[in-house]
Amino acid sequence: MKYITPTVWTLSLISMFTDTASEMLYPIMPIYLKSIGFSIVLIGILEGVAEATAGFSKGYFGKLSDHTGKRVPFVQIGYAFSALSKPMMALFIYPLWIFFARTVDRFGKGIRTGARDAMLSDEATSQTKGKIFGFHRSMDTFGAVLGPAFALLYLHYHPQNYKTLFYIAFIPGCLSIFAAFFLKEKKKASSKSKKPEPVFSFINYWKDSPVMYRKVVFGLLAFTLFNSSDVFLLLKAKQAGLSDTMLIGVYIFYNLVFALFAFPIGIIADKIGFRKMYVLGISFFTIVYFGMGFSSNLYIIIGLFFLYGIYAAATEGISKAWISNITNKKDTATAIGTFAGFQSICTMLASSLAGLIWYQFGSNVTFIITASATVIIALYFSFYIKLETSFKS
Repeated sequence: MKYITPTVWTLSLISMFTDTASEMLYPIMPIYLKSIGFSIVLIGILEGVAEATAGFSKGYFGKLSDHTGKRVPFVQIGYAFSALSKPMMALFIYPLWIFFARTVDRFGKGIRTGARDAMLSDEATSQTKGKIFGFHRSMDTFGAVLGPAFALLYLHYHPQNYKTLFYIAFIPGCLSIFAAFFLKEKKKASSKSKKPEPVFSFINYWKDSPVMYRKVVFGLLAFTLFNSSDVFLLLKAKQAGLSDTMLIGVYIFYNLVFALFAFPIGIIADKIGFRKMYVLGISFFTIVYFGMGFSSNLYIIIGLFFLYGIYAAATEGISKAWISNITNKKDTATAIGTFAGFQSICTMLASSLAGLIWYQFGSNVTFIITASATVIIALYFSFYIKLETSFKS
């Protein structure tokens, strides 16, 4: 564990506190939104708009972090925005206000993502990227176990009192802000150009990036284009007959699997390669979505959430570790921010499209279409991308 530096620990704790706050609300979010009048289509659009906001900001602030040579301010401000957004969701129930509050949360994520992942990359070597990103994802997702567990306990004693949870979620959010002050900036040379970065300047990185980066990110984005928000999985479980309490319990179970497997999977990925691990991960995803499409059995759905945890552990941290290993070190935040930016746009489209397909044709068709598309993407990674090269200096 000597490769887990104080900076990695601090970033991991910050993420854990933030995820505790966010995931305390995530499993009850679709229920809360429906209770205040949101339709399934409007929920899909809300998630899509929020992700689009995160997308544009991830790309821009990732580029700006590399341009200025600064990391810590972006991390601190980004986590502060996300913390402040939690009580905002409960202040008013007007749709425009809900859209604004959710957007503030995602904007904070956009500000911090590139800089934070670049800090993690700087703490690792090309041989330990899987371990570092895997450890961070494990800690981050442990917060996704604590948050829903507290929500489950709270709702046991205060059924359907969702609003108060949004205020309580502000507490771990404040802890993340406090922990962020312990981060230290490493001396880093900034870009020679002192001109401010245009908002969409990160898009130019695509044409200047390494060929392998474009090949890998193309496949990652193709998958994202069919991978809608997890809200739809929760709605499917609810549709199958799970109570609110059981729904949160299943979500805790999924995150616990994710948290337990992310670190060991990262260690294995360092040995077998990120491509093979990613293909294995989306193969599990395919099984989950076909299962959701063809079955409404409660026990099968619970088992599928276990496999979904394995999928998440094998893809989320792995994809960023992979990207950081095939780009130049000086462009790490830009490379990850650009990918994360386009990823959020694709998530917006995926969530909006999933909401429309669900509305028109039902949940089963939604999941089957996604699973079928993922099979093609798995073949792309298996047979087209076979070379992993490192440009790290």
